Amino acid sequence: MPGAVLWTTTTVPGAGPVLPDGCTDLIWSAGRLLVAGPDTGPQPPDAAVPTGTRWAGLRFAPGQGPAVFGVPAHELRDRRVPLADLWGARRARELAERAAAGSPGAVLEEAARDRLRAAGRWSGGSGAPPGEVPGRDGRTAAIVSGLGRGRPVAEVARLAGMGERQLHRHSLAVFGYGPKTLGRVLRLVRALALARAGVPYAEVAARAGYADQAHLAREVKSLAGAPMGTLLRAG
Repeated sequence: MPGAVLWTTTTVPGAGPVLPDGCTDLIWSAGRLLVAGPDTGPQPPDAAVPTGTRWAGLRFAPGQGPAVFGVPAHELRDRRVPLADLWGARRARELAERAAAGSPGAVLEEAARDRLRAAGRWSGGSGAPPGEVPGRDGRTAAIVSGLGRGRPVAEVARLAGMGERQLHRHSLAVFGYGPKTLGRVLRLVRALALARAGVPYAEVAARAGYADQAHLAREVKSLAGAPMGTLLRAG
């Protein structure tokens, strides 16, 4: 499904935290279905989960998840919520049983497509404009694009055809936090991608939009809870 990324993993000893990325996830593991909301800081792994536990998830692009889950994103911020709380126990149980019996990823994708179609947010046809993310409207796409390029909030509001207060309310509903926080999170994502590609930290700071390398270090520690070198060693 456009905008969403299917992922799988297995619990291993010493796994690092989940870092903020502006996304929301629909997750299956050990017969359970969970919704992971947009994070404002690092989320440590659950120490009670045994090593070797399999996970499958569908990660939705910033602003896409609310149309799938049916609740404003700020209600899920920094939370892990049973899918049954959002879609009802019967539907969640049915999906969990199907996921356990077959391909969890395919079940998650089908469930998300069905929700978007039922809400009239995606036809699923081939005539959609290139790059369109189902579940996001044009204003939301403009906000992600502007903040992702490091544009000031006032400029992003103009690009989206909103006042700054309206932009803030809209951002809380679709991203889970205000535009300034989303901009910081998207900048962190850019910085980590550059650093993992081997770009020197000083160049990472310049290319990702930080004032200098010290600013980069402060923001990484603030949002990710650890220095850049520690994050890179954790993978």
